[in-house]
Amino acid sequence: MITENAPAKINLALHVRARRADGYHELETLFAFVADGDTVTLEPGPLSLTITGPFAHGLSGEGDNLVTRAARAFADRFGVAVGGAFTLDKLLPVASGIGGGSADAAAALRALARLHQIAIDDPRLFEIAAALGSDVPACLLGRTAMGQGRGERLEALDGLADMPALLVNPGVAVSTAAVFKAWDGVDRGALTSGDVLAMALEGRNDLEAPARALAPEIDAVLAALGEDNPVLARMSGSGATCFALYADEASRAAAATRIRAAWPAWWCLETRLL
Repeated sequence: MITENAPAKINLALHVRARRADGYHELETLFAFVADGDTVTLEPGPLSLTITGPFAHGLSGEGDNLVTRAARAFADRFGVAVGGAFTLDKLLPVASGIGGGSADAAAALRALARLHQIAIDDPRLFEIAAALGSDVPACLLGRTAMGQGRGERLEALDGLADMPALLVNPGVAVSTAAVFKAWDGVDRGALTSGDVLAMALEGRNDLEAPARALAPEIDAVLAALGEDNPVLARMSGSGATCFALYADEASRAAAATRIRAAWPAWWCLETRLL
């Protein structure tokens, strides 16, 4: 059995610069990852996928999952037999802006690479990842990075390792396509230069306004996260998950305790940056 973690992704900043002729958007984003996420295991056998965990129901009836699509693409690219009995332990909410499906696909690629003794930094893996989805290459890299283009052009950066973080989702699934479609098309400028925290603090998430219009529950999450004076509070990706970064674990714990008491139905994850 091969086990791979699929850490949740957050966008410390996400600048949408333009709509592209191919239907995608030109982005500048700061990817970061946290210590917690889904888990993907691979065992010998015909290609199959079993989904377990508290959010498995969100993928029921989905049909072709990114994990099995990754397995087929891997077999085609590397000329090996299609196969592998995968188990996805789904601990992250679905359609929540923290790259759950992309992280799962990346974990499947890493597991297959280990099985077939292929280097994790093999460019062919990143070609597969880019074809699977815009966030999959960053999830395959699995470390803090600047993403450009659709997000697939990556520059690894020194991150904010071990910084306490709190992720909160109000239990609302948001369509990435719908949020991008609702973006107003205004280029509000590039990310600044500097260290990662400075870039994040001076940055923004251009998808936050359209996501909040589609899911007003995000307003309440951001307001709740802002009450404890975090270092940074922002929506991740296309929502609806929001995150806050804290100077110390005590501040994070206090915020989590307050939010869980006030909104017990919300998903709330105490974690740290990788």
